[in-house]
Amino acid sequence: MSISRAKSLESLYEECKPFDLVLVPDAPLASALNRRLDRPHFGPFAITPRRLAARRREQAEDRLAFLAVIEQTELDWKEASYVVGNILQCWEYQGTVDAILEYEAFRTDATRTAVDCISKLDTTSRRLTAYTIEDEKAVAVVGIDQLTELEQSILPAEYDTIDPFTDESFDHPPFRVLDSPAAIVETVVDTATPANADKIGVVLDASSEYSSLVESALEAAEIPYYGGPGFTDDPQHRAFVQLLRCGHAGRDTRVGDVNDLFTRLGMPVAIEHAEKCVTDVDTEATNWLLEFSHSLESQTFETAIDAFERVTGTHLEAFRNELVTLGIADDPVTESAVDRLEFYLQTYEVPMDRENEGVLLADAQSAGHVDRPVVFYLGLDEGWTHSSPSRPWVDSDQAFERNIRGFQRLLQNGVDQYYLVQDTAGGSPVTPCLYFEELFDTDFERFSDLDAVHYGRSDRSMQEGFEKEPIHADTRTVDAISQSSLSTYVNCPREYFYSRLLDNPNKDYFVEGNLFHDFAEYYVAHPEHIDSADLGEVASVILEEVDPFLRGVERDIRRTKYRIGLETIVEFLEEHPPQGEAFVTADGGWGRNFFAEYYDRPAETPHTELWFENSELRIKGKIDLVFDRTRLLDYKSGSKKSAHSVVKHSAIDPPSDTPNFQALLYLAHQRSTQPGETLQFTFFHFLETLDEAVTGDSNLDQCLTTITYHPVPYEKHISSQEVFEELQDEAAKKCQKTFSQVSYDAYHRVFEANEFPATRDSGVLIDSAFAESVTDRMKDEVGDYKYVEQGCKQALRYLLRIRTQNYFSDDLDAFEEFVADRLEELNHCRSGGERFPVAGLAGEPNYRYVDHRDCILEGETR
Repeated sequence: MSISRAKSLESLYEECKPFDLVLVPDAPLASALNRRLDRPHFGPFAITPRRLAARRREQAEDRLAFLAVIEQTELDWKEASYVVGNILQCWEYQGTVDAILEYEAFRTDATRTAVDCISKLDTTSRRLTAYTIEDEKAVAVVGIDQLTELEQSILPAEYDTIDPFTDESFDHPPFRVLDSPAAIVETVVDTATPANADKIGVVLDASSEYSSLVESALEAAEIPYYGGPGFTDDPQHRAFVQLLRCGHAGRDTRVGDVNDLFTRLGMPVAIEHAEKCVTDVDTEATNWLLEFSHSLESQTFETAIDAFERVTGTHLEAFRNELVTLGIADDPVTESAVDRLEFYLQTYEVPMDRENEGVLLADAQSAGHVDRPVVFYLGLDEGWTHSSPSRPWVDSDQAFERNIRGFQRLLQNGVDQYYLVQDTAGGSPVTPCLYFEELFDTDFERFSDLDAVHYGRSDRSMQEGFEKEPIHADTRTVDAISQSSLSTYVNCPREYFYSRLLDNPNKDYFVEGNLFHDFAEYYVAHPEHIDSADLGEVASVILEEVDPFLRGVERDIRRTKYRIGLETIVEFLEEHPPQGEAFVTADGGWGRNFFAEYYDRPAETPHTELWFENSELRIKGKIDLVFDRTRLLDYKSGSKKSAHSVVKHSAIDPPSDTPNFQALLYLAHQRSTQPGETLQFTFFHFLETLDEAVTGDSNLDQCLTTITYHPVPYEKHISSQEVFEELQDEAAKKCQKTFSQVSYDAYHRVFEANEFPATRDSGVLIDSAFAESVTDRMKDEVGDYKYVEQGCKQALRYLLRIRTQNYFSDDLDAFEEFVADRLEELNHCRSGGERFPVAGLAGEPNYRYVDHRDCILEGETR
């Protein structure tokens, strides 16, 4: 099967011309035929059945019937909407208003009540039921299969039918595959101008992202359009409903959830407050909203809309009139009343007066004809597929046939058609509209499997496009990078770019973490000033600072958490006070200290919160605590990571999907100041024993993860006398038994004769030639016993654990080179050499660690 060619309007008009009256399935087609009349004609010529019977423009009778039912009956709004929809639909398909009562499942008291009410209304369906065309008229019907039973009921005994299709197939234009929805919309707007806007039509799924994108783009370009946003899409209408909803939301509403409302009220709140509860932020906007909310129960919809208009300086006359129409203008603004209003606005399209000029935006689900010379079709995906009503009075096969014929007509509107589509979204193929499966005699999964042309960014210019204003961006090179920025860049370079460009809201865990760090620094400076009684006060102070981010039920739990965390920090620092006089390689302290200001005492020490910037290695960071010249510590409020996990996620070839280079980067800096030394970096997870502390069974060792740097290559380290003695004393039992019977010289000769495999997989290591050599040597030295073979396997696993839980000189050498390569790439992008790519070194980003997901287009890899 292929797409049937639709007749041109000119040829269709020539077939219709001899008739007195021509019935067509949709109003735009009627208007197009009427514009081609070349002779005087008395009365209607081309017209839809509904308009002919009603003698007026077609109205959304589902809304009118709903309004009548809720006014004249006691039915609940949702129940009324349900039965009204069923009654009107059944009437359309069966021809009479009470036809629904023939179906037992729908023969309810609510349905009977609504039928009695609707049957008395002056609806278009009622006029259609009573109307019949005079027999003396010459009548033709275009596309009779597109008319419902009710519409066909007005036909006279004699009439002619005109097929809107020819016997030929339509040679459709290619699918033009673009990068993203933004690129598709840009193509449309690049073509449109105020001068040619009335010659362009755009067909799209009104519920898709294309709708808002194209409306915004046309507005920005000052190009007129119509047929787009409806009553509920008006920004002021949406804001007013959101205001009513927020008034009942309670104290735990976040600023970020309502900041678009604050912006509409003309009182935006800084992004740093986005995660805080509205009740805990002291701004003009939050104070106004709280005052409005406290008085809401005593207000009516009328007085609420007055308050909204005063603060915004707008006039919502259309909304006010709709409240009167609904009969709720003087009702109290209760939560249930707001629920009903919101349901109504989501269910029914409120009529609006529109300017019928400019680019025509048509909904693919309802449009049948677009009488414009140039027509763009956006998306053409599964959202274009009609869902046939699942009701016993609907013949699904007939409905499908009606829909697919309408779809074929729709695809051929205009002189020039442009099918603009995406091939993938979010890494998955975009499924073409399901009707194409019936129309194309070929297998396909995506648009590129069909007749498609791909367009890149440089190919999308039908005209000049948007006028671009020059911007002055800072293109200075990055001289040094922190561990967090490096991790972000490796996961997703585009996220790194946006993290430098955009502000982010404060988070509760950031505030908590900073306060714990400040306390730890203050305690190192003044241990004598803090005793166990003071820790309760400190916990309350932290809670007060974090309180704006918390929901009511969290407060007592957090206070306990903070107290235990503080006690753990104090216990650790009492047992492990930092050593030495000073740490001279850092550049100094790091900013203000909350508790130094709270207690009005200085908190600077030579051991805490020390900033460094290593110009040679081009790395920078802040060290939480320096024990001595070879040991560093970092406080962590999150869950504990093992040494194996830390080393694993600092891998560079290939990188982890959750990269974290903190320990590796800080040890690289420390090595540069203490060359040739064995160094240690410890993560202190001071909340790790929270559960155990409550029961009095905590142990500080459970909180610590230490990574050791050995200033030699890995293979040299494991071939050393030190590691050999560990195999004799600390490894598994059979390993100890085996290696206690051999000399270090025999052990060392294995490494001289064989290269240790470059693997972190124990299975690969045990199956290697090196493993075979070790086993043979130990059997020669000890004897061919089974425990010797098992002991050698245990030894190999022990050696591998050393690699996966520590760093060595070759690791840090490779990392320093890795940093230099990443900075070269990063600065190349900053200078305009190319865009920051989306994909990181490990491929597709781990989006759990991407904060600016909405700024990164789906499916874009560059």
